[in-house]
Amino acid sequence: MSRIEDGQEYWVPEHVREHLRSMGYVLPLEAMEGFIRVWHEWMQASGSFYNYRDTDGFGRVYEVHRRSIHPAMRVCREWGSLLLNDKTCVVSESQACTDWLADFFKRTGFMAAAQATPVRAFGMGTGTWALWLDVSAKKVRIRQYDARMVVPLTWDEEGVTECAFVTRVFYRGKGVDQLQVHMLGPAGTYVIRTVCFDADGNLIVPEGVIDSYDTGSPWPTFSLVRPAIDNTRVDMSPYGQSVFADAIDAIQAVDLAFDALINEVDVSKMRIFLSDVMLDQREDSKGKRVSIPFGKQDCTVFRKVMSTEDMVQEFAPALRTAAQSEAFRVALQMLGDLTGFGITYFDFDNVGYVKTATEVSSDNSALMRNIARHEHVLERSLVGISHALLHVSRGFGEGLTDEGASPCSSTTPSSPTRPQRSSRT
Repeated sequence: MSRIEDGQEYWVPEHVREHLRSMGYVLPLEAMEGFIRVWHEWMQASGSFYNYRDTDGFGRVYEVHRRSIHPAMRVCREWGSLLLNDKTCVVSESQACTDWLADFFKRTGFMAAAQATPVRAFGMGTGTWALWLDVSAKKVRIRQYDARMVVPLTWDEEGVTECAFVTRVFYRGKGVDQLQVHMLGPAGTYVIRTVCFDADGNLIVPEGVIDSYDTGSPWPTFSLVRPAIDNTRVDMSPYGQSVFADAIDAIQAVDLAFDALINEVDVSKMRIFLSDVMLDQREDSKGKRVSIPFGKQDCTVFRKVMSTEDMVQEFAPALRTAAQSEAFRVALQMLGDLTGFGITYFDFDNVGYVKTATEVSSDNSALMRNIARHEHVLERSLVGISHALLHVSRGFGEGLTDEGASPCSSTTPSSPTRPQRSSRT
């Protein structure tokens, strides 16, 4: 079976939720799902703010689409690129473990793809890395999940200790909802239980899928990724909060200013009005003489009906792009300030381009402080999944020494002006 990869939206179906309830769990997803859906819409630049209906002076209803530079997604991608990239490394007290981890990450392409996890986690508040096992082949991989597919089951102030992951997979050409529960077993080690449902919500048992497997790992076989921001939407929730949760108005301001700027350019194009006598005519289907129309896309040349004076008349309204650009700049500054980058991160330079991280990070203390905060949280996530990966791989026969009892200290290259650090176990 394989995960769905066609970009379709996926949310935990009701029959999966009911199964988890039957196991005795209360689902924190119910309280958070509304917020996660809204944050996801802003990341996609969709919803009623971007696509709506309006009415003209004659009472006709028409569809309106607001232009967007996808500011919410830009914020998430910026954080992802600042905190994690393919140069991030995890090191251990054991050199053999360090080399093995480096080889594993390179061979599986984990670091190259892992940036998608903090990007989505910073957008929807939560993301996860979790182990996926092929027991018969003794193969282990790290899968990525975002908040739409993650259901924490047991948690406290120290973190989440049991968690469920729900995805759509395909088995023999048919869609299947796959539920994997990572939970503590009686021996204090992590057990992965897998349950599958068909499109009607009926339990099925696909060939080759083990319903329960004890990994033997005392380390959690998953690791949540969240921004270093308190969740103020739902008290005591195991889910995190979007990095732009308190910046929705700034996101709207950015796209309002951008849409107004483009509209200003569009409506300020030169118009040319031509008298009827300058236009050729032809017969229509009813034999009536009519002027040959311009193409439907041509909104530059217009016909002056029943006019012989001023046969050619030009009209070029004055552009107000300077004022529009200033509004756009202020909106970008607000967005940067409210999302932790500082007021100058998305600002323009003296020739009108958005500044790069290299230009602003050296003198932006707010950005550097926030990078350090987010790094500490991301470090714990990388460290945790690395511990579990090493332990399960030993169980599959990898001749690895102990990586050390001290906590892993994962470090990531945070900004172009900061020295790159390595992860330590």
